[in-house]
Amino acid sequence: MDLELDLVPAEFVAVVLCGFGNELAPLTSDYGDEPCLKALLPLANVPIVDYTISWIEHSGITDILLICPAIHRPALSHHIHSHSYASVHVDIQSYEETAETGVGTCTLLRHFSSRIQRDFVLLPCDFIPPPSLPLTALLNKFRTETVSDGLIATTCWFTAPKSDKNSTPDEWGHSAPTVSIVWDKPSGTLLYVDTADAQDQNSDEVELQMSMLSRYPRTSLTSNLQDSHVYVCKRAVLDVLNDKRHFDSFREEFLPWLCKVQYQRAKRQKYEAALNSSTTTSQDLALKHSTLLSTTPGGPNGAPTRGKSATASLPQSPITSESTQRLIPSLRVGIHLVTDGAARINNVHTFMEMNRRSLEKANWTLPTDQKDRQLIDQKAQISSDSIVGDSTKVDERANIKKSIIGRHCSIGKMAKVANCVLLDHCVVEDGAKLDGCILGKNTKVGAKAELVRCITQAGYEVDPGESVKNEKLEISDWTGGGGFEAED
Repeated sequence: MDLELDLVPAEFVAVVLCGFGNELAPLTSDYGDEPCLKALLPLANVPIVDYTISWIEHSGITDILLICPAIHRPALSHHIHSHSYASVHVDIQSYEETAETGVGTCTLLRHFSSRIQRDFVLLPCDFIPPPSLPLTALLNKFRTETVSDGLIATTCWFTAPKSDKNSTPDEWGHSAPTVSIVWDKPSGTLLYVDTADAQDQNSDEVELQMSMLSRYPRTSLTSNLQDSHVYVCKRAVLDVLNDKRHFDSFREEFLPWLCKVQYQRAKRQKYEAALNSSTTTSQDLALKHSTLLSTTPGGPNGAPTRGKSATASLPQSPITSESTQRLIPSLRVGIHLVTDGAARINNVHTFMEMNRRSLEKANWTLPTDQKDRQLIDQKAQISSDSIVGDSTKVDERANIKKSIIGRHCSIGKMAKVANCVLLDHCVVEDGAKLDGCILGKNTKVGAKAELVRCITQAGYEVDPGESVKNEKLEISDWTGGGGFEAED
C-alpha cells in the first residue's frame, strides 16, 4: 500500500511554522548563547514538533516545509535528521528574526511562496489535536467542498481547555484569550473573526456589516473558541496574498479580509476570478489520496493509519466527476469545530495543563532500558502516574508523584517532587522539595531548598535551603566566567 501511495502525485504541501514562543518564557529564554526552542519543548518527554510531524505523516502528506528563525535552524536540523520519518520529507528553511522583531505569517508565506506550488496546509508547531481529529478529516472537508461549493480555505477552531484555576499562579503570565467569531452553521461558513484592532476601537460590542447579515440572515456568534492556526488553503489564496503586500498577520489581517470577500460585492467582483482559479488538487487526485488512507484513529494522537479504503467516511460531494457541471462557486471560508481535547501549547499555563493531561493516559512510568532502570534506587517511591525519562538517576527514598521527569536528570536522596514537569538535565539535590513547578533544562535546585509553583529559566540555580513560592525565576546576566547571576 505504501508503494501505491508513492505512485500517486503529491496533493498537498504542509507548511509548519516554528516561532520563538515568547509567551512560553522563561522556558524559551536563551541558555547563555544557546537558544531554547519552543518546537523542542517536551510534552510527556516528546518534543511538541514531533506531534505535529506525526499528525501530518499519518494524513498521507509527504512534503513538509518547516520554517524557523535562523538561530534555531541548527538545533532543529539536528533533531529532524536524527529521527527517521519513513514517509515524509522535511525541508527546513529559516529567516532572519529576533524574539523582539517578529515576522508575520503573511510575510513568511510570501517569502517562501516559490516553494509552495500546490494546495497547502498551514500549521503551527504547537497544536496538539485530540485523538478524534485526524488531519484527514480537515483534508476531506477541503477536498469535497472546493469542488462542490467553491471553498477556498478551511479553518479549525477549538474550545479552550479548562484547567484548575489554582494549578498555576497568575505570576506565570496570561492564558491564551478566546476569540469571538460569527459563522453560518448550516453551510459551515466562517463569516467574521474579531481582531485586536476591532477590540481596541470597541471592546464592548461586535460590529457586523449589513451586507453579511443580508446574505447570511441566520448566523451564530461564539466567543469561547481559540484558533488552532491550522488552515487548509487553495494555492490561489497564496497568489492573492502575494498581491496584498501590506498584510503581515494571517490571523489578524488576511483571514478577516478573506471572510469579507464572501459578502462584500466590490471585493468579490475584484478577486473572484483569482480565487476561483483551478485548484491544483483535482477531484480524481483527491479521491485517490483519500481512499488510500483509513480515517480510523490508530497512530499517535489518534492519527489515521494506512488502510484499504476510507470511501465510506469521505464526505459525499454532490459533484461526482470533473465533467459534471459545477455549482456556482461561493468563495467560502469553511470552519471545523473541535469541542474537546485540542490545545495549543503557546503559553506556560497550557504547557503545564497538557503535560498533566498526558499523565492520565500514561501506561508506563520508568525507562524500558535495563541500564537506565538500574539508575533508579529500589527504595525510591515513584507513583504510577509519573513519567521518568531515560538516563535519569533517582536516589533512595526520593518521592516522585504525578510528575514528568526529563532525560539525564538527577533526583537526590529524600527529595520530594509532586505535580511538576522537569526538563532534561535538571538536578534536584538531597532533601529538596518541589510542588507544582516547571524547571527549565539544566536547572539546579540546592539541598533542602523548597519551590512551590515556580518556573525557572534554563540553567537557573536555586541556593541550598532557599524557599520560593509563585515566581518566575529568570537569569538576569550571563557572565564571562561561564556562570549565571540570578536576579535579586
